[in-house]
Amino acid sequence: MHIPPERLDQIAHRFAELEARMASGTLEGEAFVRASRDYAELEPVARIAAAVKAAREEIAGLTEMLADPEMKAMAEEELAALKASLPELERRLAIALLPRDAADSRSAMLEIRAGTGGEEAALFAADLYRMYERYAATQGWRIEPVSINASDIGGFKEVIAEVTGAGVFARLKFESGVHRVQRVPVTESGGRIHTSAATVAVLPEPDEVDVAIEEKDLKIDVYRASGAGGQHVNTTDSAVRITHLPTGTVVTCQDARSQHKNREKAMQVLRARLYEAQRAAAEGAEAEARRAMVGSGDRSERIRTYNFPQGRVTDHRIGLTLHKLDEVLAGPGLDELISALIAADEARRLAALSA
Repeated sequence: MHIPPERLDQIAHRFAELEARMASGTLEGEAFVRASRDYAELEPVARIAAAVKAAREEIAGLTEMLADPEMKAMAEEELAALKASLPELERRLAIALLPRDAADSRSAMLEIRAGTGGEEAALFAADLYRMYERYAATQGWRIEPVSINASDIGGFKEVIAEVTGAGVFARLKFESGVHRVQRVPVTESGGRIHTSAATVAVLPEPDEVDVAIEEKDLKIDVYRASGAGGQHVNTTDSAVRITHLPTGTVVTCQDARSQHKNREKAMQVLRARLYEAQRAAAEGAEAEARRAMVGSGDRSERIRTYNFPQGRVTDHRIGLTLHKLDEVLAGPGLDELISALIAADEARRLAALSA
């Protein structure tokens, strides 16, 4: 994709302006924060743009050298190498210039729920959570459970966790949807393969200013927390259920020992769900088109199958099958899937711009 020379000059000029402002020492408070964020976002784009401009100028210079018989052979060799590398540089720049999701740099709330399959689905939900725990470790992120509803044999009927770090939402957002597992359950004595499912939702974490929640719009219930199988795990009313009356959104949290902490965590989840609903409503058809290649993020959409007997994982949105199930569940292999999904989304958006 050819980027006009004027666009390269605009990027260089804007970056030089930002550099000068950052070096001036006159920025304070919110102005400094904004300039720092703009600088961090533009710096990699400016670096690639400078490389594209330099390559083009060198090609022009070498082309002129072809007229000199003594320099022709050397110029032809260098020219061939530069012309071969330029398209990849221009593609990288085009990707860097694609419109970004404003939430990409944010941390995220990860919600996993057991679907069809009873206890086996709950065990699979726990497997998925451990996979994301391991993946987060490879990325240098921190993952902390907010709420866990455990099953009787060690699975998770539901688990909600906060994943914090740089660019969490950008890499995890395509994990939303139905994950399906095919394997022989530990509860199956006949050795038959069963199919179970769990749903995953990844929500960008909002700032408090992103979502205004009025106290009068909340119905807050407190009750006694209970463990798997209904055993009471404490004797005080520490569990919290918050209902957001205008939307009917309900969040419960009972894992912390104090009612105050459970309320704080429940509000955190509620804020993320309301923010995601606002984003979905604002993006509308544009979001649907942008995510056509890699799925809508709808929790009812089957996106991936983990087949244990054959040791393979298939992502149905991009038709990619990896025969490395253990590596995917261990974390590092998941990065290959996520990178392929991001690349497919970038390719689709580049094609849409070129059309």
